[in-house]
Amino acid sequence: MTSSNSPPTAIDKEQIIGMAEKEMEYRVELFNKLTHTCFNKCVEKRYKDSELNIGENSCIDRCVSKYWQVTNLIGQLLGAGRPPM
Repeated sequence: MTSSNSPPTAIDKEQIIGMAEKEMEYRVELFNKLTHTCFNKCVEKRYKDSELNIGENSCIDRCVSKYWQVTNLIGQLLGAGRPPM
């Protein structure tokens, strides 16, 4: 990359855009996996109500919390130095 005093070159800009696109793809994939996993685990297959019941809400809350904890732990173990999101 360029020094902090010089403006970014076209190659630097392309790298930055590429990294941002990869990060966005990763975040969308992570969100989709989280949604799919917790929905399948917590929501009854036969819909009785138009809204989630208390048990389903509680289950989803716990599922999302655990999913984030594990994702952050894996990121730390892999040496990312920061949580994935």
